[in-house]
Amino acid sequence: MANLTITVDEDVLRRARIRALERHESVNAYLARTLERYADSGVSARAVFAEIGELADAAQAGSEGTGRTWTRDDLHRE
Repeated sequence: MANLTITVDEDVLRRARIRALERHESVNAYLARTLERYADSGVSARAVFAEIGELADAAQAGSEGTGRTWTRDDLHRE
């Protein structure tokens, strides 16, 4: 394995360390995975699904943006 040195704002690193602790991972492991995805494909499936999820959360479905217009039973009818 090779070592990589980066320069980052101290506050950004502090916040990243806190987030990593909350997610039970290390900043180093996260950066290594991110760099690997960047090197391999540029865009990961996880990133695509995360963006789709964000778009879905932000969407206003139904009449006048009041919510969904279907029920669970509607989805499972044959």
